[in-house]
Amino acid sequence: MERDPRGWNVSPSPDGRGKPEQQKPARPPQRPRIGWRFITIVLALLALNQIAVAIFAPKSNPRVQVPYSPYFLTQVSDGNVKEIASTGSTIQGTFKKEIAYPPNAKNQTKTNLFSTEIPTFADNVSLSKLLQSEKVTINAKPADQGHGLLWNILVGFGPTLLLIALFFFIARRAAGAMGGAGGPLGGFGRTRAKRVEAGGEQRVTFKDVAGIEEAKEELVEVVDFLRNPDRYTKLGGRIPRGVLLSGPPGTGKTLLARAVAGEADVPFFSAAASEFVEAIVGVGASRVRDLFTQARNDQPAIVFIDELDAIGRSRAGNIGFSGANDEREQTLNQILTEMDGFDPRTAVIVLAATNRPEVLDSALLRPGRFDRRIAVQPPDGDGRLQILRVHTRSIPLDDEVDLEGIAATTVGMVGADLANLCNEAALVAARRRHEKVRHEDFTDALERIVLGAPRKLVMTDDDRRRTAYHEGGHAIVGMLTPGADPVRKVSIIPRGMALGVTLSAPTNDRFSYDEDYLLTKIKVALGGRVAEELVYGDITTGAESDIQQLTEIARRMVGRWGMSDAIGPIAVLPSEPNGPLLPGSSETSEETQRIIDAEVRRIVEDQYRVVRSLITEHRADLDSLVEALLKAETLDEDDAYRAAGIAHHRDEDRAGPPLEVTAGPTDGAGHASGVGAAGGSTAGAETIALPPDVTT
Repeated sequence: MERDPRGWNVSPSPDGRGKPEQQKPARPPQRPRIGWRFITIVLALLALNQIAVAIFAPKSNPRVQVPYSPYFLTQVSDGNVKEIASTGSTIQGTFKKEIAYPPNAKNQTKTNLFSTEIPTFADNVSLSKLLQSEKVTINAKPADQGHGLLWNILVGFGPTLLLIALFFFIARRAAGAMGGAGGPLGGFGRTRAKRVEAGGEQRVTFKDVAGIEEAKEELVEVVDFLRNPDRYTKLGGRIPRGVLLSGPPGTGKTLLARAVAGEADVPFFSAAASEFVEAIVGVGASRVRDLFTQARNDQPAIVFIDELDAIGRSRAGNIGFSGANDEREQTLNQILTEMDGFDPRTAVIVLAATNRPEVLDSALLRPGRFDRRIAVQPPDGDGRLQILRVHTRSIPLDDEVDLEGIAATTVGMVGADLANLCNEAALVAARRRHEKVRHEDFTDALERIVLGAPRKLVMTDDDRRRTAYHEGGHAIVGMLTPGADPVRKVSIIPRGMALGVTLSAPTNDRFSYDEDYLLTKIKVALGGRVAEELVYGDITTGAESDIQQLTEIARRMVGRWGMSDAIGPIAVLPSEPNGPLLPGSSETSEETQRIIDAEVRRIVEDQYRVVRSLITEHRADLDSLVEALLKAETLDEDDAYRAAGIAHHRDEDRAGPPLEVTAGPTDGAGHASGVGAAGGSTAGAETIALPPDVTT
């Protein structure tokens, strides 16, 4: 691969590393439009406010109109008038005591406020003397002239106006966050899918996807249809409406979907399935409709739905828990309707990705919706090499870096793991101020990812020696057992949550495992506990993770892989690791469960006796290995075999030299939890994958 003098390749990595940041043009803010729906809501709020004021507002003290003579003059003479105010011939005032007016009437008003009119022929002098004699307060203006029309409007409609202003502000902010489309209320049911235009800056093509060549070949026809749809439609052909990408996490399903859009040079709508589901029933279905409407308007286009199992789970047996009107089910029904309603000439293809295709609803997988299913499997040795080359295009590599050797020693890693390895190596080189990424940077990066970060932990001599015997027991069993994975590293340096580690990795990729190989994994896991028991005469908690590993392997041998004569070739354990949801819902009887437990115990006890005999016979080799470990703390492959005095027969057909590792993870309570547990079984003729053993 051609590189410039600094070691950089021409094109960046598919994840964007090695590409300079480009400023995006500022998007002018869009002001939300006020539609008729918003106006209707405002008017309704105002009407409700007026009705509430009329019904629930406290009644004010009413003012009654009384005659001047004899009622008003009588009240003055009786000393019941407190104060008055006059404007022209009108007198308004306040009684000292409430009156019931009009007297002797059925509907009387109790009040202390009154108003009256002075006749033009009245004797004002006599009235003035009467008021003064009764000590009535006389004001210059009316007592309740009011605050005017504006004040009354503010008091009556103020709360509603404030509520409308707050509502409009919140809706405007929400509309701005959604891109300003649809007004303050229209964006709630709109799709949140990310749109990538054809020919954009972050364009990904098939050149950026490596290690999954079979999956790429399956999608070539899809790309050709999007480029030349008339070639297929004129002959009556129809491209698959949906393509389902399934496989373990990190294998490149999302990257492959982006590459299809990049190759076809069409708009790409990307959304996670969980983005459709909301607490309000019907919102998810509305967003699905909006997404497919936009895609049809911009056809040819690709709609990508990630983690499809979030809304596409099987609906069988769910009625009793959530009912038929569940939001997730509504969203799923809308997706089914949209995909089934495509016109044959519609150039919209739905790509979906999931890690669990077995839980998807059967209606979603039938022909006419997701017609084509593509399994994206973990890469083999050559695939890992191609992935490393893709992700190191933007990294200045030193000439001594051997990507083939790195690919050979990263068995079990998928594309995301390898991308993380390359990035971690670049970070390590930057911390060390290297101008180029060296081989030891990759070594330390792999060590940090797989084995954990080292920690400064002061251990007593007894703890160090006990840890050394535990790890030495794993290593001795791995070295002496035919068919076991070669021991790559033995370490008693604390790392992460562990105190010591033994790393074993296969020479070449393996995709199926026989019974003998699984039994060797159980033997290696037992080696640490047996060594402690033989040397010290007791056991510790340090073998917890080892026991979990070997128990899981033995149970799957009996219940999933048909490797027990007592059970036979029958699957009696659920594929889900958590088992049944409700008590009593197990598919096996209690007698079968007892047979499973007995068979698991028999397998483990048989291997325990073999391991005990093996370590007893080679106790001198174990002691020699322990002494070397106490001095060096970490032994690589050749040093470990040499210290134990055991001949190491290397395979000649290795894909490359092993990656040198200088330390390994260890476990916190005594020994580390391993990552070498048996991999899950798969359906049909598919294979299983067991990662490298990390026993502690």
